[in-house]
Amino acid sequence: MRRSYALRLAAAFAGVGIAAAAITAILVNLAFGTRFTSYLEDQQRLRQQQLVADLAQSYSANGGWNTEALRSLQSLALADGGTMRLVDASGETIWNPSAGAGGQMAAMHRKMMGGGPLGPEERLPIVVNGSVVGTAIVREPKLGLFPQDVAFRSSVNRLLLIGGLVAGLAALALSFVLARRATAPARELTRAASALAAGDRSERVDFEAGDEFGEMARAFNSMADTIEQEDRLRRVFAADVAHELRTPLTILRTQIEGIQDGVLEPSSASLASLHEEALRLQRLVADLETLASAEAAGFSLVRQPVDLRLLLEGAAREFAGPYEDEEVRLATELADVAVEADPTRIRQVVTNLLSNALRFTPPGGEVRLSLALEGAAAVIAVSDTGPGVAPDELPHVFDRFFRGRGARAGGSGIGLTVARELVLAHGGELEVASEPGRGTTFTVRLPEASSRPRPAFTDPSHGATTVGSMRGDGS
Repeated sequence: MRRSYALRLAAAFAGVGIAAAAITAILVNLAFGTRFTSYLEDQQRLRQQQLVADLAQSYSANGGWNTEALRSLQSLALADGGTMRLVDASGETIWNPSAGAGGQMAAMHRKMMGGGPLGPEERLPIVVNGSVVGTAIVREPKLGLFPQDVAFRSSVNRLLLIGGLVAGLAALALSFVLARRATAPARELTRAASALAAGDRSERVDFEAGDEFGEMARAFNSMADTIEQEDRLRRVFAADVAHELRTPLTILRTQIEGIQDGVLEPSSASLASLHEEALRLQRLVADLETLASAEAAGFSLVRQPVDLRLLLEGAAREFAGPYEDEEVRLATELADVAVEADPTRIRQVVTNLLSNALRFTPPGGEVRLSLALEGAAAVIAVSDTGPGVAPDELPHVFDRFFRGRGARAGGSGIGLTVARELVLAHGGELEVASEPGRGTTFTVRLPEASSRPRPAFTDPSHGATTVGSMRGDGS
């Protein structure tokens, strides 16, 4: 069952919003309850202070306690429906308005007001001229139980509940809006990815932002550009391969049909021509197979001690004939360096680089093959004096199926791609440097190089095991 991420995100936002509203309402309720109780206590304290002040005033005005004069304070003493009893300094009761009819009236008043039970006794000293002349012993109804107090608190709680519900609904609505906006880039990316998967290579994500979604959109667009470019190059490559295959196949069919029809004699020359075209087809198929297996080279490397100088000398001898035919000089400058590598794969890298250099070097030019030890790396460099690589082509020289301008002979366009994959499989690097009109240099760096005595080395082209000599070659 498909679950919407936007819906889950909205639910999370809503949950946080509702929880925040509920917590806020609870905290406000607790704070209000505390403040309201403090307010009631302050009001009660003010009434008690007023009673004490009036009793002290009566004592001063009458030169002592006068029961008749105290009767005027009865309404104040029993205003909240509580009780009050006045004792002198010796503790003898002087006045008790709560006794008899006064007490009955206070109880009735308390009942009419809806007050609760009385609280504990409180002793309020009465001070006149610095001396305690008496004590008012009072009992007040418990705070917060009068109907008006309860109604006020209930109204506040009701407002808090309504406010919390409104805030929760607002959080729910806002969460859906925010979730939709937050997941809009993901929906756009999904749409573009679906279109790309359906074959529309021109689809891109139109979203610019500095956050993770913006980075994701840029990464997707870069990926789509790469896919579109590879598709274009693949189509061009397929057309080139078809053309390369068509020529030798046409020659083979024409000559075979000519021999079958008796137009051509099956001479050594015609057989040599057929053999040459068959070899041409074989080389093309080998290039295609190499491309298919190059990325998996890291899983099929047969590492062993390799004397790079011997390997490069063998590669130079192999290319001596083709270079001489094209009137290009091949010079070598080789140091004694040994590495742990797959000799067949490394020879394939050097072969591809020398073949590439030959295609781009005009007659009379020179290609230099060098080997040196730099720090802990073996450095193989192939430099030519060809026309160089145009600046717009330089970033693409290692791309699959890419065939630059200026090559003097056609190629499959995968030699440098294969070379880079094989070098990377060894944990090394393949770099290119070029300036138009000043030639090109490809540099291979292989790790864990050593100048140890030369190990036994199997030449992959001949299968013969030799031990390298220490002779330099500066040809």
